[in-house]
Amino acid sequence: MGERLAFVFPGQGSQYVGMGKSLQEISPRAREMFSLANQTLGLDLRALCMEGPEEALRLTENTQPAILLVSAMAAGLLRERGINPVIAAGHSLGEYSALVAAGALSLEDALVLVRKRGQFMREATPPGMGAMAALIGLSVEAVEEICFKARDGEVLQPANLNGADQVVIAGHAGAVERAIRLAKEAGAARAVLLQVSAPFHCALMEPAAQRLAVELDRIPLGNLAFPVVANVSARPMTTGAEARSALKAQVCAPVRWLETMDTILGQEVERIVEVGPGRVLSGLFKRHHRHLKVANVEDAASLERALEGLP
Repeated sequence: MGERLAFVFPGQGSQYVGMGKSLQEISPRAREMFSLANQTLGLDLRALCMEGPEEALRLTENTQPAILLVSAMAAGLLRERGINPVIAAGHSLGEYSALVAAGALSLEDALVLVRKRGQFMREATPPGMGAMAALIGLSVEAVEEICFKARDGEVLQPANLNGADQVVIAGHAGAVERAIRLAKEAGAARAVLLQVSAPFHCALMEPAAQRLAVELDRIPLGNLAFPVVANVSARPMTTGAEARSALKAQVCAPVRWLETMDTILGQEVERIVEVGPGRVLSGLFKRHHRHLKVANVEDAASLERALEGLP
């Protein structure tokens, strides 16, 4: 391939009923991966992805392995065609998909890990205790100031730094509600609660982080075939030890996606390929750098389009 490519892998929220259907129709390997996932998890992930229902697919312990599997299928189809990145990153859950694509983590281990990760994150807080909100149109510094003012002894912090004016916050529900009010007063274009099962990427996830660390220590993590930019540091990882440390820290730490985009663009990347369901991350890259070339690969049609567009 002539172009320098970066692969980016989506996180939770990109799932939809029907994902993976056309990939397994065109690829025997994708069909094998569905069978492997079903066998590994003791769960009919194929039926869940293809038929839903949406409420079941939206459960975090189902969503996470489903998105990871479809992302791994798409990455495999690109690799079979000789298309490889010079660098990659994944948003939250997507970091696991990126590490599978980089050969650091086996698909079976990753599926088991992310299913447990979803379960641990959901169980870390009682229903209703925590919340998340998207604040659009305020700087990262303004959001940090709002969190400081609204905290009032509770947990409240930036959870996803998705763009220069696009930040997701997480913490105790009351603190998040106070932050939404302050954000609106400060002139936010939007300040809305997100429909999530838990307050991800904040200190309330500490019980989940401790449980996940035990699981991460049980599985082998090898060196990476290409660098993956860590959510927690926005720096490239190349070793299994770095990846293990980053995955442990990631549960309670913010996803530093804005800095991650800058790290990737600093590698003279010419095109971003979003690998897996949805177009959220390629959209964030376009907002951040509007002349950047982007593509996405989530089904047979988008794979064909991407292949036609690549030199």
